[in-house]
Amino acid sequence: MSVAPQPEPQPKATWMQKFSALLFILVCFEVGVFLVVFPWLQYWPTNRLATLFPGFHEIWTSSYFRGALSGLGVVNLYISLAEIVRLRRFGG
Repeated sequence: MSVAPQPEPQPKATWMQKFSALLFILVCFEVGVFLVVFPWLQYWPTNRLATLFPGFHEIWTSSYFRGALSGLGVVNLYISLAEIVRLRRFGG
């Protein structure tokens, strides 16, 4: 006769773990929104970073480059949403 092992209870998160998770979620969300929106604004071709390297201007203003940055922004938004779900499941 064997006894089935009991599942170990999940450890409770400390307030510091919850705070750091919330901070990570906030940073990922803000970076994601910035990268999705800012490359398509009128200020994009004239910002400080674009004027540092004049030879890079053609790539900087390319729709493909802007789209790639927006794609990175979407990835950041996905990470922030996935972390929200993980935090709620963790006992957030």
